[in-house]
Amino acid sequence: MPRAIDPRTAAPDRRGRGAAVEAAARAYLLERGLRAVAANAHYRFGELDLVMLDGATVAFVEVRYRRDDRFGGGAASVDARKRRKLVMAAQAFLLAHPVYADSPCRFDVIEADGDPARPDLNWLRDAFRADDI
Repeated sequence: MPRAIDPRTAAPDRRGRGAAVEAAARAYLLERGLRAVAANAHYRFGELDLVMLDGATVAFVEVRYRRDDRFGGGAASVDARKRRKLVMAAQAFLLAHPVYADSPCRFDVIEADGDPARPDLNWLRDAFRADDI
């Protein structure tokens, strides 16, 4: 008989998996010339996984891990509600960091699957636009 998952012990594993995938995504973007600005920036509206600079452009990067693609890939999980939350969090970030307020911005998604310690990554630049929501 399968064992029930205790939510008190499952959360740390999920957090650890998420942290490992986000670290891999950050390293991947750094290798491609982006510069890190912030990670796990929490705002009332939501969280920004990564904030990176790609030249003069501020990239707000959502990292989505999926063990498999039965329910769609990582990008498919960034639905309209999630996009609205990300845009509001990005606006809050820009208000809190006025040095970036006049910079061009974009929203990227990194899809990750496979082993969380060494995930396969797919970078979707400009995955959606703030005016699309």
